[in-house]
Amino acid sequence: MEEKIQSKITRLKKEKNAIILAHYYQRDEVQELADFIGDSLALSIEASKTDADIIVFCGVKFMAETAKILSPQKKVILPVIDAGCPLADMATAEKVLNMKNEIGDVSIVSYVNTNVDVKMVSDICCTSANAINVVKSLEAKKILFVPDKHLGEYVKQNVADKEIYLFDGYCLVHDSFTRKDIQDLLKIHPEAKVCVHPESPMEVIELADFIGSTAGIINYCIKNNAKEFIIATESGIVFELKRQAPDKTFYTLGSKSICANMKKTTLKDVLNALEREVYEIILTDEQIQKAKKPIERMISIKRQ
Repeated sequence: MEEKIQSKITRLKKEKNAIILAHYYQRDEVQELADFIGDSLALSIEASKTDADIIVFCGVKFMAETAKILSPQKKVILPVIDAGCPLADMATAEKVLNMKNEIGDVSIVSYVNTNVDVKMVSDICCTSANAINVVKSLEAKKILFVPDKHLGEYVKQNVADKEIYLFDGYCLVHDSFTRKDIQDLLKIHPEAKVCVHPESPMEVIELADFIGSTAGIINYCIKNNAKEFIIATESGIVFELKRQAPDKTFYTLGSKSICANMKKTTLKDVLNALEREVYEIILTDEQIQKAKKPIERMISIKRQ
């Protein structure tokens, strides 16, 4: 059955000049079939360089929106319409602007994990890989960091000369990680290197041998001489880790490390998206133009 679906998807991709993007946190079988696997911004940038007419984005809504912003002439499809990001949904343009008004003269730095309305009112976006460099690059002394408080706190610890205000948002997966989770795994695997995504609480970050984005964690694990790694991020990353480093062993934080929204997309959903061309991401010209400016400013900042 799965092979039938895979062959149909492959045929339809060719017929419709479509490409499939899959985030590192997607189901293994979806990543296996994708044309590009990566973190959200990298996927959107790669897609913009192709001549594809259709982009099927296997991820969550804000990711598909970013792809549409960078490729406005392409049809961008999100296979599961209710695959949202609770972190992104915590911030709205109204809430962000209210905070800005309360603080006063402040620059808004929004994590790429935000919906289009927040990007539209932001001065610049950032990724988990370049957040520190983005904040350091700004002339403003007051920064409102939106929406992830843990990533914002990590930036705050590394940028001493700015006053950084944090929006009270968090990723449900990373926020659930604790110091004890890491320590319990280290008792069983004392030689393992600890890799932590900066969306995690500071008590977890403090135990890390490496702190970085999904792509950063993968690169670290491939290049490091260690054979065992504790991975404090969503478990879907292990598919790519095993593919690139089959001789190494990776330990996740069990059921805590599963994002329900990222796992919603199945191969059947991908097939349905290609057959029926649903669910298309529709943005106005104004939304695209306003949201594109902070993204383009971000792209010019180097990643760590």
